[in-house]
Amino acid sequence: MSPSYNRRKFLSSAGALTLGAGLFPINAALAKSRKSAVGAADKIRIGLIGARGMGFYILENAMKQPEVECVALCDIDDSVLAARSQRVLEFQETKPKTYKDFRKLLDNKDVDAVIIGTPDHWHCLIMIEACKAGKDVYVEKPMANSLAELDQMVAAANKYNRVVQVGQQQRSAPQWMDVMEFIKSGKIGQLRQVNVWANFEYGRGPEKLPDSPVPEGVDYDMWLGPAPERSFNPNRFHGTWRMFWDYGGGLVTDWGVHLIDMALWAKDVDYAPIAVSASGGNYAFQNYAHETFDTMSVTWQMKDYVMNWTNIAGVNNGPYGKNYGLEFVGNDATIFANRQGWEVHPVIENGAYKVPPIPPRGGREHHEEHVQNFLACIRSRETPNCPVENGRLVAQYAHMGNIALRSNSRLEWDATSGSFGKDHPANAFIKPEYRKPWKFPKIS
Repeated sequence: MSPSYNRRKFLSSAGALTLGAGLFPINAALAKSRKSAVGAADKIRIGLIGARGMGFYILENAMKQPEVECVALCDIDDSVLAARSQRVLEFQETKPKTYKDFRKLLDNKDVDAVIIGTPDHWHCLIMIEACKAGKDVYVEKPMANSLAELDQMVAAANKYNRVVQVGQQQRSAPQWMDVMEFIKSGKIGQLRQVNVWANFEYGRGPEKLPDSPVPEGVDYDMWLGPAPERSFNPNRFHGTWRMFWDYGGGLVTDWGVHLIDMALWAKDVDYAPIAVSASGGNYAFQNYAHETFDTMSVTWQMKDYVMNWTNIAGVNNGPYGKNYGLEFVGNDATIFANRQGWEVHPVIENGAYKVPPIPPRGGREHHEEHVQNFLACIRSRETPNCPVENGRLVAQYAHMGNIALRSNSRLEWDATSGSFGKDHPANAFIKPEYRKPWKFPKIS
């Protein structure tokens, strides 16, 4: 499916499952009552791996659909498993099986598809093993925690012919489709620059705490998985792991992935950046625990426009009075957009607007529509709204921003060699070294 996938087709596929779902919120009790009308043969049986955070929110959106049954949950924390198992019973009659090892869940023949909601460093191995096991996959973003892992995930999805939806849900949002149609129709003139920002307080990390014993009921060795061995610290665990390089990439691979995706979609980009440069560092919040950059600017040189990213962690403000968003700058007008809506700011020339002003348009979240599209594609075997190729592309841009700053380099990507040429400091960040007994996957 091309990046210019149109709104009409999206609405058709989303409505194929549950007419009107996502437009009118459905509570758990109502969802539970509707499931009895769906026969066992028509069920889509889902397992969740990584049940504490966004993964469970995605599962809840799936369980709102009458044809979905959650048959399995996996997490390394007993307390999370217990709480989430009880919550599942609010959506359905049967309790899911629970696991602390994802491989045992994947051995369960009753599971048709899995949602991966683990920390980023686990996405690659679990997604590939799920594909090998014949499961379709919804994997949270960023698709992986390194450039080399991204390539193997694309290869696995294609080799095993699995439906893989990456959790960049704005690809299933009619409001963003409208923004893209407006830009591509030429209504803002030539698009020359896209400015992207995300300034969130959580980017500074939590206040520093000393190491501590592993909490009871937590399989911390499994949580680390292929990441380097490290003592337990609550700052590098539930909810705050993404500010440490072994597990995540900070704001640019978290919020940045969603927003960079829109900056690329505006011109249907299907190539790695011509060059990447970055500046910044950790300048503030010395009493807070984070390794990723609290202050950062990235510039991606494109073929016919420029993309810029900034994050200033610890503040909740930015351009247009918004702490996150995109600014699409054209010759005739500029569009500001975020999930709450979008607005057009025409250029004034000779005392008149170059394009007619329009009222601001509203917006909202679209996780449920993205889940609906995934479910529809499980049945149709069509390409989902955010396939692995797009997940790889967007994550490449985000990771390259981090690598440019970590290596103090202006990067130029060589697609043939899959490297930054002779830039050895930058190349060192391409592929992680997996901790034994885990092995870096290689799909031939």
